[in-house]
Order: sequence, then C-alpha cells, then structure tokens
Amino acid sequence: MNSLGYGSHIRKARREVYDSIGSAHVFTTGSKAEGLTNYLESDMDIMTVLQDVMCLENDVSYDILPRKITVFTLNTGECYHGHCRLALERLGANIHTSVRNALCADEDGRALLCSDLYVNAYDELHVGVDPRNVRHERAGPSTPRSLIGAFNIDIVHSLYCYCPSILRKWAERRRHWPPPDVVHKIVSMGAFVTPVGFKGSEYKHVEWRICFNTGENYLVNCLNNTQVYIYVLLKMVIKEVLKPLKKELSSYTVKNIVLWIAENIPQELFNERTLLHWLREGLVELRSAILTENLSYYMITERNLMAACGLDETQKRTWIQMITDMIDEGPKVLRRIPKIRRAIISHPEPLMWYGKRRMEIELLVLKQLIKMIQHRAYNDVESDTMIQAINRRIHEILRSLKGCVGKEVWLIIRLIYLNI
Repeated sequence: MNSLGYGSHIRKARREVYDSIGSAHVFTTGSKAEGLTNYLESDMDIMTVLQDVMCLENDVSYDILPRKITVFTLNTGECYHGHCRLALERLGANIHTSVRNALCADEDGRALLCSDLYVNAYDELHVGVDPRNVRHERAGPSTPRSLIGAFNIDIVHSLYCYCPSILRKWAERRRHWPPPDVVHKIVSMGAFVTPVGFKGSEYKHVEWRICFNTGENYLVNCLNNTQVYIYVLLKMVIKEVLKPLKKELSSYTVKNIVLWIAENIPQELFNERTLLHWLREGLVELRSAILTENLSYYMITERNLMAACGLDETQKRTWIQMITDMIDEGPKVLRRIPKIRRAIISHPEPLMWYGKRRMEIELLVLKQLIKMIQHRAYNDVESDTMIQAINRRIHEILRSLKGCVGKEVWLIIRLIYLNI
C-alpha cells in the first residue's frame, strides 16, 4: 500500500498542498483533501462558499449577525432527513446576484432560495471564455468541468450553515472513536448546505442538502493507517470490481461504512495483522447495505444513503453474489483488484523501485504547484528558480524510468510544459 502511494507520508504531503492553495471560502474536499489520490488519479472536488449568507436552524437568533448578512432558516419539516428548504428571513445589505436570481415563492407566498436556480445563476456568472475549459452536465450539487483536457474538476457552490442541534446529537453518541478533542473540533467546523434535493422528492428543485465536508475530511485524516487502507481497498472494490454505472454505490458509501466501523470498534483492534479481517467486515457491511438498501449517514443517522439510489433487483442480486464470493475467498480477494494484483506480481524489487520514483515525481509536482502559485502571486524569483530545479529533477527521474513510463507520467509532463 505504501508503494502504491497510500502511505502516511505521501498522504500528509498531498493534504498540505491542497490546504495551502485553498481558503475559508474555496477549498478542496473528497479524496484529494484526504490525500488518497494522486495528482491526476481522480476528479478534484472544489467547494466554494458564498460570503455574506448564513443559514440557521429555526430556533437560532440572527440578531447578532451584521446587517450585510442575508439570513435563511432551515425548514426541514417537509423534507427527507438531512435535507431542507431555505426560507428567507432577512435580505442583507450585500446581496449576491446568484442569491437574488434564485429567490422564488412557496405555496404560501414565502420567499425560498431555489437550489436549481441558484446553480444556474451562479454558473451563468462564471462561464469561462477559454475554449480549453469545458463545462459538463450538472451532477447532483456539482458542475463538472474539464480544464485543458487534463484536469477534471467538480465545483459545488454552497452556503454556510449553523445547525448546533444536529452536531450536538452527533457529538453526544456513545463511541470508541473519534476521541473527545476531535469531536469538539468537528463541531467547531460547522456545516454547509449544497444545492441538491432528495432524489425521490417532488420538490427537490427547491431543496438543499446539509453536509459536513470539512468535518468529514478531518475525520478521515484522523483514521489510523489500517482504517485508511480498509477505506482505500473498499473504494477499489467498488470502482474496479463492482463497477457501478450510475453511482448507485460510490466512494462516499464506503467512507461512511469505514467511519461507522471505526466508531464502533476499540481502536487497539486495528493494526496491520487485522487488516484483512476488517476488510472482510467492510465487505459484510457493504453487502448488508445493498441487501437492505439501508446505510445510515454517519453525521445524520436518520438519513439513509441508499434511499432512492436507483438499485434494481437484478443488479442487487449480482452484487450480493459477487461480494459473498469475495467474503468467502478470504485473503485471495485481493487478487480481484487489478492494481493490487499487479503490485503482488511485481513485489518486492520492481514495485518498490518504481513506487519510490513515482512518489518522488508526485512530491516534486505538488511542490511545483505551490511554487507556481507563489511565483504568479508575488513574481517570486526564488520560486521561479525552484520551479526550474524541480523540472530538471523530474526529467532525470523520467530518463531513469525509460520504457516504464505510463500514461499518468506523460500527463504530468504535459501539465509541466503547459505551466499550470
């Protein structure tokens, strides 16, 4: 797992890079923020948070908020668990165009913020003129984009949400993990609402989903190595073995499974010797979620992540049988995952040799990304010199790889030449 790029050192380096290029209002979430995917391995999930807007639970006073803040209240009574409507309480002095253009009226004439209109209004303000940047069809709360043919970015435009009773209910659960200091940190991070309704709702176009992206990123970063490896392996099972076509299952599904396992089991039981045991338990939980079409959201237990997931009976039976076979196979189940199978075949010398060079290239590229941002922001001569030195070292490594260079490396080279 370390040679494949999932060790604690490279995970930490990735997280630090994405933390450094973000801000309080624009930040990376998902696998990139967790340090679990390399530079070009998967889409980059970006969350933007609109300033001067706050969404509050019904019993929370907004009198102390500055007048420039537009205030909405969470109307959860008519929505599926973990979702809400945003009812306008007060228009602030600074009203963003996207908010103004997304206001509509409910059946009683009360002003609501429409999630569909909000996404459309926000995107209309940010249509790129660069023909290399392509905007794709909306996917849930996100608007996917392809940048210069190499980067895939999912952008979610969200709002700040203050929901103390929801977080308090989560914090007061009896648990083995996370420890009290981490629980306190998660509560302090607050929540967001994202513009997507419950799939089975008649009024999904005006609904929003309550989420805890920064808190969940922090929770994953607090998992120990064994728990992280379980998470990575289960993600590989979903992507490379089960291969869902319509996101009936996703990385988010297994993230919640791993968080539940970590919470309910004493931490001393997770170590290298028990990795395969807990991988098996993860597969058992995944099978149960598919069979019952029920998996509680880790932060809001009433929300069923499998509700309205579009899973048909034929697909369900197929996946249940596949997972049952994997459970019965024991350690041999790893052979089903192409990336692990190739690693086993090339272990130890070729895998370790290539893994070290692959990791060095990635660390250099991540460092280069920071230096490029610094150079562009401050016209920093020192950063420009460092970029050139990094380029030279990358080319030295690539020459040593010779015929081993794959598509991923050449994409990185292309990015370097394009000076992104």
